[in-house]
Amino acid sequence: MMVHFIGAGPGDPELLTLKGKRLIDEADVIIYAGSLVNPQVLQGAKKTAKIYNSASMTLEEVIAVMKDAAEHGLCVARVHTGDPAIFGAHREQMDALDRLGIPYDVTPGVSSFLAAAAALKKEYTLPGVSQTVILTRMEGRTPMPEREKLKDLARHQATMVIFLSVGQMEKLAEELMEYYPPDTPAAVVYKASWEDQKIVTGNLTTIAGRVREAGITKTALTVVGRFLGDEYELSRLYDKHFSHEFRKGV
Repeated sequence: MMVHFIGAGPGDPELLTLKGKRLIDEADVIIYAGSLVNPQVLQGAKKTAKIYNSASMTLEEVIAVMKDAAEHGLCVARVHTGDPAIFGAHREQMDALDRLGIPYDVTPGVSSFLAAAAALKKEYTLPGVSQTVILTRMEGRTPMPEREKLKDLARHQATMVIFLSVGQMEKLAEELMEYYPPDTPAAVVYKASWEDQKIVTGNLTTIAGRVREAGITKTALTVVGRFLGDEYELSRLYDKHFSHEFRKGV
């Protein structure tokens, strides 16, 4: 018996890892985050598998299902969106399983922030532009720790990927503009890699209005930074004058 925490990818069922798919297809019990996970990733599940949608469940109810499965020697696939290590709320589940002595493992997935970069056809880290990517969120019902307020992180003017915050775009742009120039490029990717994916682009002065016009209120990532522009230095990795372990420069 084992509980498998699985990152189900950003939405496109073909972005589910081979290992993640195998574990889902083999599972006796599947608990999936139905508000975010594409149900198509469950298409290969066994006909006898018991499937639970955790969108309407409490932590205690999720653990109770896992405990019951363990007592009956059944394998559980706990399916999270993207990579459960990023805003996945799976640490509290693992700690509960530790207290119960139930074994588990974690299979990472493709995060939505990577799918967003792919949709935009951009690279978060560009030489001479940014070599740092900050993954964060706006403060909402879950408070932010001290020194992690959005405006504090904005001091770095690094590439920023902002989760769970598209419903606060006006406030988001206002806080970022305390340190980012107003013409800093910004983009919002709604449901990256899904069939109904949408992309809205602009800068910090225009992005909130454009997102409002597009009717996007949830399930979207905001990305901000000069990486969205066209000016950068070429990488040394493929520079013919640059030597490294595998190639001698000319």
